[in-house]
Amino acid sequence: MKKTYRRWTKEEKEKIIQDVQRLGVVAGCRKHSIEPNVYYYWLKKYEVHGINGLEGRQNRDLELTVKKLEKENRALKEILAEKELQSRMKDELLKKKFAQWDKKEKS
Repeated sequence: MKKTYRRWTKEEKEKIIQDVQRLGVVAGCRKHSIEPNVYYYWLKKYEVHGINGLEGRQNRDLELTVKKLEKENRALKEILAEKELQSRMKDELLKKKFAQWDKKEKS
């Protein structure tokens, strides 16, 4: 038995989400012949990105790009934190050296 797949427009998905919220998850999913996990996936996208989040597979590329950029951003923040720490340590060492030189000159 071959399973047929249905494609919904973003407007149809939005109406389905609103209908499922009104009827309840079980009843709404049965009425529209969708799985609850599909509903929750659509709902998550709708809450985060609005109606444009329901567009379909084009957003997957966007999501992958966002995840990649977030990962790169975390890595750059870590590098920046390490450089900042190194800079502070060098400043402290220089202050100690200058303090030692001042003591030697005064003696």
